[in-house]
Amino acid sequence: MRSRYTAYALALDDYVLRSWHPRTRPASIEHEPGTRWLGLRVKSAQQSAADQATVRFEARYRVGGRSAVRMRETSRFVREGEHWYYLDGDIHS
Repeated sequence: MRSRYTAYALALDDYVLRSWHPRTRPASIEHEPGTRWLGLRVKSAQQSAADQATVRFEARYRVGGRSAVRMRETSRFVREGEHWYYLDGDIHS
């Protein structure tokens, strides 16, 4: 989760896409111009099976001069071989 957040913050789209499971991965990622990532808080991480895990987190970002936004999500990950992949997530208000 932390590596994906860092990749978003540094606009490393190739890494974000490579760490996304091929079954759910979009063709590309679009960034809103002027987005500045402000921080990540991992609230919980739980491995539910040998090859499945969830991470609940809160990320903060700001677009241009607007107020900071808090994004809260519970993400699902799956391990294939030695690699963990982001599968999907539920965004919370």
